[in-house]
Amino acid sequence: MNPSTETTADAFITGDLSRPLGRPLTIAILGAGARGTAFADLVAERPEVARVTAVAEPRERFRGDLAAKHHIAPEFRFTHWRDLLARPRLADIALIAVQDAEHAAAATALAGIGYQILLEKPMATNEADCEAIAEAARRNGITLAVCHVMRYTPYTVKLKQLLREGAIGDIVSLQHLEPIGNYHFAHSYVRGNWRREDESSPLLLSKSCHDIDWMADIVGQRVARVSSFGSLTHFRPEAAPEGASDRCVTCLLQDSCAYSATTLYRDGLRDGRADDGGAKRYMTRVVTGGELTEQAVADALTDGPYGRCVYRSDNDVPDHQVVNLEFENGVTAGFTLTAFTPLENRHTKIFGSHGQLTGDGRRIEIYDFRTEQRTLHDTAVDGPSAAEGHGGGDRALLNAYLDALHGGRPELIVSGIEATLASHRVVFAAEHARRTGGVVEL
Repeated sequence: MNPSTETTADAFITGDLSRPLGRPLTIAILGAGARGTAFADLVAERPEVARVTAVAEPRERFRGDLAAKHHIAPEFRFTHWRDLLARPRLADIALIAVQDAEHAAAATALAGIGYQILLEKPMATNEADCEAIAEAARRNGITLAVCHVMRYTPYTVKLKQLLREGAIGDIVSLQHLEPIGNYHFAHSYVRGNWRREDESSPLLLSKSCHDIDWMADIVGQRVARVSSFGSLTHFRPEAAPEGASDRCVTCLLQDSCAYSATTLYRDGLRDGRADDGGAKRYMTRVVTGGELTEQAVADALTDGPYGRCVYRSDNDVPDHQVVNLEFENGVTAGFTLTAFTPLENRHTKIFGSHGQLTGDGRRIEIYDFRTEQRTLHDTAVDGPSAAEGHGGGDRALLNAYLDALHGGRPELIVSGIEATLASHRVVFAAEHARRTGGVVEL
């Protein structure tokens, strides 16, 4: 579909979702990195509902690859999302997957033109910008959803169903762990784009706003009070083993270090799974710009940020953190995020008045106090990582948003403006509590 010939600016969908749309939605992908590309590929699975018709991406190779794959005309390939501001509206939806620091500027500007917005998390890197995005969406009457994919997974849908049915009685407390994974943390939060707060955002926001949002969704109540503790403990110069050099390729310990970049990314080359699967392969594509060759990896590790020693980088985000929540109804919750785990799914225990629920993102076990019996529910779909589709959450989120707009079913969107704004406020309050050592009331 060419938006310049088949859809006029006045004919693009508005925030009025009262009736189904009689044509496929058109989507502009802003940011052709891992997330933008993944969502574009999911859109392509439903050509009768939506089509990718424009892309904005500063890296020529990434822009060209996405444009070629989705048959985007040359005149709808842009270097920067700001290039769209000089043009009449050219798509129904702007899918914003640019760097976190640009979310506020992109979302507010594009909302002003009338684009419907699907926005990667976090909403923005500070509370004022989150408020500004929400206000722009309300003022312009657009439908905005944030990619809190955990709300949409089959696992979450089943878990909430069990709770509604009273499987464990009333929720009393909750314990939730995000095991980021040792090499994932080293890749993204020591060497990668989210290693520094001044260049991205706090770790709790960039990595775990999903989890704070999910916990609030599960409890179904407003958070009343929050405290938090955490720090950067291990990935510091003083923790470097004797003999470590500044770069893994020149380090005598590169074959024995748990955080060796040469081991991680060369393993990514050897990952025998499909090109779009496997966490290490996924990360290696990020490092090399998509070129999966020994030479590309060697060049990247010799000169690029991903070849740095994890003990001698310029990172400053915590490598472990806990958050304590008290909800308005008295339910308490404890959340832990940590780098020091295998790469695996989140673990949750929900303690109820009549039983306990234990979940791992796929399997849900109910223990009934009265019968002392355990019942297992398996919701198996995709794997937990971004490379594997976040347990089916990526597909379910995108389908819900597309069906809401295309089919006139706004109730399918469960990560809209108000819900996201509320959970982001909790994250900012938790960060304030961590820095001040106090308890923050919301």
